[in-house]
Amino acid sequence: MTEQLTFIAYASRATEPFDHARLVELLTESRANNSRDGITGMLVYTDPEFIQILEGPDAAVRALLERIGRDPRHTDVRVLLDEQASERKYSTWSMGYEPTTPGDGSGEAVAAIQTASDDESTRESADALGDWFHEKAGTDRA
Repeated sequence: MTEQLTFIAYASRATEPFDHARLVELLTESRANNSRDGITGMLVYTDPEFIQILEGPDAAVRALLERIGRDPRHTDVRVLLDEQASERKYSTWSMGYEPTTPGDGSGEAVAAIQTASDDESTRESADALGDWFHEKAGTDRA
């Protein structure tokens, strides 16, 4: 029997702005921990908002979300989508990251996922954000 695969999208606010060095530190830590725990996903940061998608073994993803909720770098952690998945969408990324820039399409995707009113529209918004991310990042990013 295979372990249950969980897909969670959440948003949070940074308690302090993240410059490039802080983002690199966060990504380095996240990638090591996620690789160890079998979690894949992606992160979008648009100061001061984080949108993160996590996928992996149910227990590991839920434990990570709990740690994020206690992390003093985050506040206002909100689960946007929590569902079971049959396959990974971010299997090549222990924690993929792409910087956002005005006009690159990320702003619309981030706003859509944050304001979605039901699971179906949240799923569509998460997929749109993932499509933006895959297009921007390609397949060879950590």
